[in-house]
Amino acid sequence: MRPLDLIARLNERFTTLQERLRNFQFLLTDAPWLTGRVFELPEVEKGREHQPVTGIPVIQHLGAQALSRGLEHFQRMFIYHQNQNSSAKAAIRLPGALCFDVDEALLENVLALTAEINRLKAELSHMITVESALPPEQRFEFVHTHLRGLKTLSAYRALQVIVDPWSVRFGWANKQIIKNLTRAEVLAMLKKSLEAGRAVPPYSKEQWSEKIRQEMDVIGKLPPDIRLKIRRPVKVQPIARVWYQEQQRQIQYACPSPLIVLCRRHAGAPVPQLGELTDYRRDTIRHKYKPASRPAHLVIERLHLYVAED
Repeated sequence: MRPLDLIARLNERFTTLQERLRNFQFLLTDAPWLTGRVFELPEVEKGREHQPVTGIPVIQHLGAQALSRGLEHFQRMFIYHQNQNSSAKAAIRLPGALCFDVDEALLENVLALTAEINRLKAELSHMITVESALPPEQRFEFVHTHLRGLKTLSAYRALQVIVDPWSVRFGWANKQIIKNLTRAEVLAMLKKSLEAGRAVPPYSKEQWSEKIRQEMDVIGKLPPDIRLKIRRPVKVQPIARVWYQEQQRQIQYACPSPLIVLCRRHAGAPVPQLGELTDYRRDTIRHKYKPASRPAHLVIERLHLYVAED
């Protein structure tokens, strides 16, 4: 049973989050501006959420336009912030970097406000995914009943602030999610889906239940100690590679939103060099090192579930 005060706390937390995000925008609007670039990516059309991505065109915005678009992006958390034919299931992404000249007082204020915003986002996520005690397939209705039109992917996404980098370069990352499972764990997962009693297009409720029962039968016939794994590709994501000269160290960040770059010019920090994000084309990707995949054979295609053979 959900706590009786959950809905009240959910609304209170989200109202506070919106207020802090407005404060964040006002704080940085008044901060000394250095430079910036943001990269506009096309929104995902309805019905194409799971289509393979072969190319992503990029539109670059510089200067004042980058600042305006970048700061507005952090408050784009609702369906009505996107095009009418765009998917509500796909997050709105705007990679890039916004650079500001800060003294120690402004640095402390930005870091403190960022920490509070990220804490509120984490609490909001915990309320919806844990405290609600709802399975994933029922959370959408719960969220849109109480926070109508909210895009949780955007609401949960933390702000990323970096301090005194030498350069920020951009690129694309292709990865896979690999999760090792036992036969019992897979059967429990399938049983949970069956008990949810939902229909998944293009199947009716009865057809979907029968499909899951067939999958449970396949897994049930495997040896109890069989080693299973989910090996699911993650859609290509924009990344930022940040170089810190003093530490002689590079750190890679996921970059679905602009990085907030704080530069202590009074202490000798440089204006960072900002690279470009070029169009993504899958057929031109070249891996520096791609380890050979271990042998496995597919068991359930829709789950990307394999039996390891090594």
